[in-house]
Amino acid sequence: MNAITEERTKMDIIEKLGHSVVHHGKFSNRIFLLKYHPNDRANITKQLNELALTKGYTKIIAKIPAAAQPVFLKDGFTQEAFIPAFYKDKGDVFFMSKFLSEERKATPNQALSTLADLLSETPSKNGDSPADRFKLGLLTSEHAPEMAKIFEQVFATYPFPVTKPEYIRETMQDGSVIYFGVWDQSKLVGISSAEVDPENKNAEMTDFAVLPDYRGHKLAYFLLDMMEENLKAKKYKTLYTIARLNSPGMNKTFINHGYHFSGVLKNNTNISGQIESMNVYYKTIEQ
Repeated sequence: MNAITEERTKMDIIEKLGHSVVHHGKFSNRIFLLKYHPNDRANITKQLNELALTKGYTKIIAKIPAAAQPVFLKDGFTQEAFIPAFYKDKGDVFFMSKFLSEERKATPNQALSTLADLLSETPSKNGDSPADRFKLGLLTSEHAPEMAKIFEQVFATYPFPVTKPEYIRETMQDGSVIYFGVWDQSKLVGISSAEVDPENKNAEMTDFAVLPDYRGHKLAYFLLDMMEENLKAKKYKTLYTIARLNSPGMNKTFINHGYHFSGVLKNNTNISGQIESMNVYYKTIEQ
C-alpha cells in the first residue's frame, strides 16, 4: 500500500459493493455510490442500507443513470439533482439521496434564500482577461508542493488529501485530473482542476482555491475560462460542478459562465471544517 492509498484509507474508503463502486467513511458520515452497475439492480439498495446501518452513516447519495432511478425511488430515495447528457450515449445522471437522521435532513433555509436571489440575477461578464500581472497556465508535477500549500491555506478540511503533494502527483500521472493555475509574477496564487471522464466526455470543474489576499480579482472566473477552452479542444461535451451552497461568489462564477442550476445536495460534504450543502450546475459544450 503506497502513501496515497494509506492517506485515502484514513479519510474514507473506496471499494466495490457487488459490481458497483462506493465511497464511504466517517469524514462526511455518508455513503456515495460513485459508479452503479446494472448487474446490481436487484439488491443494490439493500446493500447500501445494510452498510449505512453497520457504520452508523446518516446519508446515502447515489449517482445513477436514468434507468436505475425507479429502483431507488422504490426504496425511499429522493432526487436532489441531475445532469443531462452525462454519458456517452447522451443518457442523463441523477443524484438520489436517502437521509438517515433528522439533523441530516434539515433544510438550510437562509442559504437557499441567498441562492434564490443569485439565480434571479442577470448573468454578467467579468471582462475578457485578467490584469497583466496575472498569468494562467497548466500545472505540472513540479508545482505539487506549492499547490498543496495553497489547498492547506484555503480549506480547513477537504474530501480528498489535496494537501499532500504525492496525492496531487498521482492524480496527474493517472490522467484523472487536469490542474490549472494562475500566477502573480512567479508566485502561484490560485488553482482549479478538472476531474475528467475521457470515455463519457464529461468533466467536473472543481478544487477552486485562491489565496485570501488575491480574492476580488475574479481569478476563479478566468481559471474557469481556461478550463473550458482546454476541455472544448479535447471534445468534452458536458461540464459540471458541485459548488458549496455557502459560497455565493463561487456560485456566481458558474452562473456568469452560463451553467444551469439543477439542485441542492443537502448536508452532503465535509469541507472547510463542517458538513455543507452543495449545489449542482452543468453546461453542455457546443462543438
